[in-house]
Amino acid sequence: MASLREYYETDFSRVTNSAHGVEVGTPDGPFALTPRVHIDDVANAVFVSSFLPASPHTGKVCRALVENIQLILAEKNNLQMLSHFDREDPEDWLDSMTLQFAGRVFFYCEAMPDVNDRREIRQYAKLRGIHVIFRGSAYASARAKAERPLAFISHDTRDKDLIARPIAVGLLKRACPVWFDEYSLKVGDRLRESIEHGLKECKKCILVISPNLLSNSGWSRAEFNSVFTREIIERDDVILPVWHEVTAKKVYEYSPTLADRFALDWKSGEEAVVSKLQREILRTEEK
Repeated sequence: MASLREYYETDFSRVTNSAHGVEVGTPDGPFALTPRVHIDDVANAVFVSSFLPASPHTGKVCRALVENIQLILAEKNNLQMLSHFDREDPEDWLDSMTLQFAGRVFFYCEAMPDVNDRREIRQYAKLRGIHVIFRGSAYASARAKAERPLAFISHDTRDKDLIARPIAVGLLKRACPVWFDEYSLKVGDRLRESIEHGLKECKKCILVISPNLLSNSGWSRAEFNSVFTREIIERDDVILPVWHEVTAKKVYEYSPTLADRFALDWKSGEEAVVSKLQREILRTEEK
């Protein structure tokens, strides 16, 4: 599970930002922070975020940052940017110096202020035209839960472009995250350990059964054996088969047990297959 700090570092990674250290006085001495000014040239807006390490004075620090928002926003003067990559007419080019503050401040708090403190800070900020968004451990937990893969996609590499990737993208668009090698593996990951972890963590395995898979005696076969072993141990149906240009006879020759499973056929269309997979995966999660 990613930490709140990790989400802070990555949530706004697509927009340019500039940071400058500030200190806020507290009863325990100066509290050092590095708030960020984000410049979103697509939305034509500027907003602010700050990570607040655990402290008994988080509420006081948040209020102080709101009080000094103009000083923080002045940091964008050190990050002048001219955006024109998607604008053919020079008159449409954007200068970051002209972008307006959107009135949004995101506080990532390791020690969340209590309900009353948050209400007071929001009211105080609202009088200054600022909308404060608090993010803490509950936010990190919710994000982690939403990002946890619910199904593993096992496929032959030769079926990646035609079938596996469309399934992965389609399910992600339907808020149904999956373990898919292109999305789930990072540079340096141990391939076997990562795949085995994905197989163990996901309740379901989408198995793309095609002539390519049936002829693959290597890693694809190893993945299938791992999933099948899990079914035996857990006494539960894990595999969601998707057939592509195969016959019941060919599947039976590969695995008699697999041939007995009701399967979706890719020829029925991407939309239909993905929709049915989503319903079954989410139904399993609700149990």
